[in-house]
Amino acid sequence: MLDFSRFQALTFDCYGTLIDWESGIFAAMKPILDAHGKSMSDSQLLELYAEFEVAAEEGEYRPYREVLRSVVQEFGKRLHFTPTENEMRSLPNSVASWKPFPDTISALQKLATRYRLFVISNIDDDMFAATRKHLGVSFAGAVTAQQARSYKPSHNNFRLALQRLGLRNDEVLHVGQSIYHDVIPAQSLRIATVWVNRPSPRPNAGAARAAKGKPDLEVNSLAGLAELAA
Repeated sequence: MLDFSRFQALTFDCYGTLIDWESGIFAAMKPILDAHGKSMSDSQLLELYAEFEVAAEEGEYRPYREVLRSVVQEFGKRLHFTPTENEMRSLPNSVASWKPFPDTISALQKLATRYRLFVISNIDDDMFAATRKHLGVSFAGAVTAQQARSYKPSHNNFRLALQRLGLRNDEVLHVGQSIYHDVIPAQSLRIATVWVNRPSPRPNAGAARAAKGKPDLEVNSLAGLAELAA
């Protein structure tokens, strides 16, 4: 069991951990697929999304809004249709309306009574600014991909967070939904990790790339973490 008394701050992945990104992805992508006469299971949609997103984030940095446009384009290439300009914009434009999981706000408020809360997210600044309004707490800060000029699982994003928090790696606990994006890179930097393994049509991966790793703690909700840590 983790010794929570040693942690001064909790760092969070945002989309998938705090925000219900799978529902957001379905709401944005299914109308596009329907418009072009395409259909697939929720699990297949998440698997393709994860594949296309990771590929778009590799190599030279580009804004997340462009990453999401490219995801829509790649769906078109794979399924043999040509998305319209409006359809390519609809996925990134939808992010501002994506909502927190039902347990997110109360769990964050409970955790905020004991820890500094910080976000490390593969997102653009303006997109996170819109999301932040939904989360109901004040964060000590955030590192976005735009600020880091890199995407998790890059260690750069985590190092920048530690620098801004002014804390040692053993004083920080990182909380994320993705083994690939969060657990593995954080542990590589000797940062303790919590895997929030929320129920998903694609078990153990959801809309993130599948990977194997052993977090320090696994929970199935943020409420579960708050019960243990706060």
